[in-house]
Amino acid sequence: MRITIFGSGYVGLVTGACLADAGNHVLCVDVDERKTAMLQRGEIPIHEPGLESLISRSVEAGRLRFTTNAKEGVDHGLFQLIAVGTPPDEDGSADLRYVLAVARTIGDHMTDYKVVVTKSNQMFEQVGDVAHVGSHRVFAEVPFRRQVPFVVSQ
Repeated sequence: MRITIFGSGYVGLVTGACLADAGNHVLCVDVDERKTAMLQRGEIPIHEPGLESLISRSVEAGRLRFTTNAKEGVDHGLFQLIAVGTPPDEDGSADLRYVLAVARTIGDHMTDYKVVVTKSNQMFEQVGDVAHVGSHRVFAEVPFRRQVPFVVSQ
């Protein structure tokens, strides 16, 4: 399977490494050029036991890559995982601006069917439904002047 993960933090990087280790072809997309360059050099920006070996094994096998190019990411995978930060907003609720920005980006670049999955390190009840509904609304507004089919999952 070809999977794109937007976000290379704890959630996205660990998920991507595990999916690649299972045999999938994973492309992690991140807006942070410095972090992406580190990952491309084999440097791991977070500490998680066993993560370095998972990543190096999958990179060497050609199943895990890193980029800042969002269009390349959208083109790469049938599955588009949104695993960007959802920090607390001023009122304590999850700030979904990054999730929705990625949803817009995916929508802007889609040319064929995609399965979009929202994933977060926040409590599911706080983020899941809102991100799902928000992402679905964004997709309904953005790319479908081209009538590209999609599904959003959580």
